[in-house]
Amino acid sequence: MGKKSRVKTQKSGSGAAAAVPPKEMLNLISELLQKCSSPTSAPGREWEEYVQIRSLVEKIRKKQKGLSILFDGKRADYFPELIKWASENGASTEGFELVDFPEEGFGLKATRDIKAEELFLWVPRKLLMTVESAKNSVLGSLYSQDRILQAMGNITLAFHLLCERANPSSFWLPYIMTLPSEYDTPLYFEEEEVQYLQSTQAIHDVFSQYKNTARQYAYFYKVIQSHPNASKLPLKESFTYDDYRWAVSSVMTRQNQIPTEDGSRVTLALIPLWDMCNHTNGLITTGYNLEDDRCECVALQDFKEGEQVYIFYGTRSNAEFVIHNGFFFDNNSHDRVKIKLGVSKSDRLYAMKSEVLARAGIPTSSVFALHITEPPISAQLLAFLRVFCMTEEELKEHLIGEHAIDKIFTLGNSEFPVSWENEVKLWTFLEARASLLLKTYKTTVEDDKLLLERNDLTFHATMAIKLRLVEKEILEKAVKCAADNRKQYSKQLEEGAPLPKYEENNIALLENTVADSKLPLVLRNFEEEEEIEDQGELKMQESVAMADITENGFIHSKETILNGTKSENESVNQDSSNKEKEDTKERSDSTEDDKEQS
Repeated sequence: MGKKSRVKTQKSGSGAAAAVPPKEMLNLISELLQKCSSPTSAPGREWEEYVQIRSLVEKIRKKQKGLSILFDGKRADYFPELIKWASENGASTEGFELVDFPEEGFGLKATRDIKAEELFLWVPRKLLMTVESAKNSVLGSLYSQDRILQAMGNITLAFHLLCERANPSSFWLPYIMTLPSEYDTPLYFEEEEVQYLQSTQAIHDVFSQYKNTARQYAYFYKVIQSHPNASKLPLKESFTYDDYRWAVSSVMTRQNQIPTEDGSRVTLALIPLWDMCNHTNGLITTGYNLEDDRCECVALQDFKEGEQVYIFYGTRSNAEFVIHNGFFFDNNSHDRVKIKLGVSKSDRLYAMKSEVLARAGIPTSSVFALHITEPPISAQLLAFLRVFCMTEEELKEHLIGEHAIDKIFTLGNSEFPVSWENEVKLWTFLEARASLLLKTYKTTVEDDKLLLERNDLTFHATMAIKLRLVEKEILEKAVKCAADNRKQYSKQLEEGAPLPKYEENNIALLENTVADSKLPLVLRNFEEEEEIEDQGELKMQESVAMADITENGFIHSKETILNGTKSENESVNQDSSNKEKEDTKERSDSTEDDKEQS
C-alpha cells in the first residue's frame, strides 16, 4: 500500500547558530544561483551537472548545520494536540485514530466499522493552509511584490509553512508539528542512491527537481536578505537549504486543489488530518463542499474496525509516486512508461497526416504512454500509430472519402482496422520502438530482481531499483503484445480476411476495446495525464516538482470541486517563466554589487 513518506526519527533541539561570514555564504549562494540558472545540459552531461550542483549544495548545508528550526520529541508526541485542535475547530475526529503502520508509516486506523461511501472525514476551511491564508499572513507584503510567489502558488505555500513554523503562536502549529521532519523524495537521496535511477525515464525529472529546488532556494535567499518587504519575515536570520527542501517536500507530498471562498477559481491547500491517509487503488472519493465550506471525504470501501483507512491519490505512475511522494506502490494498476512520438515534418505525407490527426484531436507530436495493464496502449496511441503508418490512399479516404467522418471516429477503435497492412506496420513499429527503449537500460529485469534480494540496500535504493524494474517489465509486455498483434494481423493479411466494416448503428463504436473509453476518439482526450516533454519553459511542477494528478473525482454536491494534487495551474505560462529568469538576473546583478560593497 502507498504512503506519503516513511518518517525518520526527528532530531531534537532548535540548533545553535554557527558563525558563517555573510560574504562567504553570499558568494556560495551566488555561485549556486549562477550554476542553476544556466541552460539545461546537453544529453549525456546531466549527471555531471547534477553532481556539480549537489557539491555546492552540500557545501552550503555544511556551513548551515545547526541553524534550522526543529521540534523536540517525536512526531507522534504531537498527535493528541493535533486531534484536539482539529476537533475544537470543526473537523471530524471520531471513528479513526492515527497509527504507525509497519510498511506505510503513519496513517488512519478505523476505530469502528466504516461503510463504503460513508462520509467519515471533513475539515473546514479555517484549518487549511492555503495561498489565500498566506496572502493574509506575514508573507503578504513580500507576496504583493514578488512575481515568483504570485505566479507559483506551491512556492507561496512552502514559504507560508516556513513562516508559520517559526512563529511560536501560529494557529497552525499543532498541524505543523506533526509533519515529518524528513521525506523520501529524491531531494533526500544520497548521490549513490540517485545512481540507481540512471537510465530510467524518471532520471530527467529527478535532475530537474533538484536543480530547480536549488535555484529557487538561492534566489529566495537573496530576496530574504535584501528585499525591504522581507524584513519582517521570521526567516531573515536563518533560512537554510534544509528548511526550504523540507517545506517544498511537505507541499509536494501533501498539496491539493480546493475552490476559493467565492468558488470562482481554485487554489492550493494543505489539509490537516486528511493528509494522513495513505494510498491504495480505487477512485477519488474526496471533494469540496462549498455550501458547508469544508473538504469532505467518503470511504473508498468498507473498512472494518482495526483496519487502515485508505484513499486513492489518483492515476499516478510509480515514477510520479517516487518523485513527488517518496514511495513506490507495488500493485499500481495505473503504472506506465512514456513514449514520445511524432510525425516528421520531412515526411512526404506530413500535411495529410497532420490534418487527419487534427480532425481526431491528436497532436502531430506528443508523449504517449505504454500501460502496465492489458492492452498496453490507449485509443489515442492506437489512432496516432494508424495515421503514422497510413499510405497516401488511406489518408485520402480519411479526408475526402465517402465515410471520412466515420473513419475518423473509429481511428482509436481496435475493432475497425484501417487495413491489415496498416495494422502490421503499426505493431511492427511499436515492437521495434519498445525494444529500443529497453536497450537503453544498463541492467536487465533479471539483474534487478537479483539486486532486490540483497539485504544491504537502503530504502531509497530499493525504491529506485523497483522503479527501473517495473519500467522494463512494462516495456517487455509492450514488446510481446506488439509481436503477438503483428503475427495475428500478418495472418489475416495472408489469408485475405475481410475487414470489419463500420455500420452507423454499430455499438462497437462506443465500446472501445483498446482503451478504457466509452466515447468516440474525437470526443475524448485519452492522455490527459501526459504532458509534452522538453517544452523549454519552466513549469510550476518542475520548479518544486509538484505532483500532477488526474481531475477525475468524487462529486459530493453540485458545488463540489474535484480532489487532486495538481499544481495551481498545470504549467506556468511563458510570461511567468520569463519573470523568474528576469528576477534571477536582477538578484544576480545585485549580488555583484553586494560583493563589491562587502
